Amino acid sequence: MKHDMHVLGIDIAKRVFHAVGMDDRGNIVYRKRLSRHDLIPYIAQLPPVRIGIEACGGAHYWARRFRAHGHEVKLMAPQFVKPYVKSNKNDSRDAEAIAEAVTRPTMRFVPIKDVDQQDLQALHRVRERLMGARTALVNEVHGLLHEYGIIISKGVAKFRQAVVGKLESEKDKLTSLSREMFWKLVDEFALLEKQLAYDQEKRDTVATTHPECQRLMTIPGIGPFTATALVAAISDASAFKNGRQCAAWLGLVPRQHTTDGKERLLGISKRGDTSLRKLLGHGARTTLRWVGRKTDRRSQWMRQLLERRGKNRTAVAVANKNARMVWALLTSHQD
Repeated sequence: MKHDMHVLGIDIAKRVFHAVGMDDRGNIVYRKRLSRHDLIPYIAQLPPVRIGIEACGGAHYWARRFRAHGHEVKLMAPQFVKPYVKSNKNDSRDAEAIAEAVTRPTMRFVPIKDVDQQDLQALHRVRERLMGARTALVNEVHGLLHEYGIIISKGVAKFRQAVVGKLESEKDKLTSLSREMFWKLVDEFALLEKQLAYDQEKRDTVATTHPECQRLMTIPGIGPFTATALVAAISDASAFKNGRQCAAWLGLVPRQHTTDGKERLLGISKRGDTSLRKLLGHGARTTLRWVGRKTDRRSQWMRQLLERRGKNRTAVAVANKNARMVWALLTSHQD
């Protein structure tokens, strides 16, 4: 009954996929279990339908593949699909819930990323792992050296400057085995630094050649790092109705709890991508450093907010404003 199918919900995984088809009235007309090898041949022989997928690992890849065969593909956040799962959870019921959720007129969809955006996002994810590995290594060396009575000042920059000199000057406190071990750890630290430098070079190259990144870098507090992260995350800024929706997606607007007509606004919601919100917050704090030396309207507003609300709330407000400006620049294609 493929000719009656208007909507297809697919529960994607690594090896086994479940598909549930519905007609225009929401009745289930098709169920199928597919292997990874059989999925694309099956999709290729279908007439054009609306395909719903949860936005999870591999979803953007499959969305691009399905779209290439003429289908309309919609990605949805898993938390919005969950209410449609009936009774106990299994893969077939998940696919049924996806097929039902994708037909809802008020459903929010996730824009599909292209390969270039996934390249940028991969660079940022690799950097996060390398930064974590470097911090863990520095902390480990600090702790081990402390056991031998050798102290190095806190911080990666001071560690980088002092570790070699400390190992040379305090070598009498170490045995031949411990000296060899610490020099191996220093070599490991140097390798991580080299990998981080390569990652930064690639990211900076993209930022200087990508038109949207260059446009975003005209905003005070947004440099190559934040610009590439934003371009990688926001594949289609027009998916947001306005700048406030973009800021809300980043978790930079107050959390609302309204009942019985009584409106109550709480602290920022902290929803969405933690790393993006952190980058916008750090960028906002850098602009606060020189706000006292400028006389433009934006700086005057920031000074008044600093006096009235303090540094932390001002930083969040500036990050919110920057997020709205990002949306405006990406949708209007202007500097």
